[in-house]
Amino acid sequence: MRIFITGASGVIGRILIPVLVAKGYEVGGMTKSQEKAILLQQLGATPFVANIFEKEQVQKVFQQFQPDAIIHQVTALSNLSVEENAMARTIGTRHVAEAAKEVNVRRLIAQSIAWAYEPGTTIATEKDSLDVQAIGKRKMTIDGIVALENAVQEMSNAIILRYGVLYGPGTWYAPDGMMAQQFISGKAIVNDGVTSFIHIEDAVHATVQALDWKEGIYNIVDDTPATGRDWGTKYAHHLQAPIPIYQSGKAGWERGATNRKAKLEGGWTLVYPSWQEGFLSE
Repeated sequence: MRIFITGASGVIGRILIPVLVAKGYEVGGMTKSQEKAILLQQLGATPFVANIFEKEQVQKVFQQFQPDAIIHQVTALSNLSVEENAMARTIGTRHVAEAAKEVNVRRLIAQSIAWAYEPGTTIATEKDSLDVQAIGKRKMTIDGIVALENAVQEMSNAIILRYGVLYGPGTWYAPDGMMAQQFISGKAIVNDGVTSFIHIEDAVHATVQALDWKEGIYNIVDDTPATGRDWGTKYAHHLQAPIPIYQSGKAGWERGATNRKAKLEGGWTLVYPSWQEGFLSE
């Protein structure tokens, strides 16, 4: 099987490529940077330099590689721009989906998020609606997710993976990451909102296994949703950082998500069933 990864030089792509290569897949990877193209080649992928916002460039790359499956992992988080990230999900995913149809891709797997659900009092499942009534910056994020998922679901054999909050090497929660630095500096603020985490290694394993899953939407989160006060206190202790500032209350959408579907229907197992174990692995 020939597998093509968009956003291949991102935090998931860099780990995903060697795993796929080791399994015998022929892997192509797209990045917008010539420097990162060298990294992709070192990891074992055939690199392609293209801009996700340029439809013709995406079409050309897919025509050259002729993938059987595409794993869509493009984000725009490096400069912390909510607007640019939403554009990548909206415009970029549309270009990917249309180009994929032109080369008769058999499977499209796309990265989404597990904290996009509407407000509720229970742990979110894949049957719950997305938070289309969101306002402010969250509305921009949700609109991007809705556009991404709609474009992907136009494919006849598509899978959407709603990842929880990623942690582990290369993420914001790594010891040198942005969140870790906030905790170390004593500026971190936590509340009663519930978060579902997922270790980067488990996210990669789910993505690989999803090549054989039934089409649909899956939450890719660990077994133990946690309040900010709970995980924040333990994370600070692990970092030997000050206890975070606590503010009572939460938003209705801060409800966490369940991984029951991925485990029962996909047979997915986790290396780190709980963030408590995963934090200690750093």
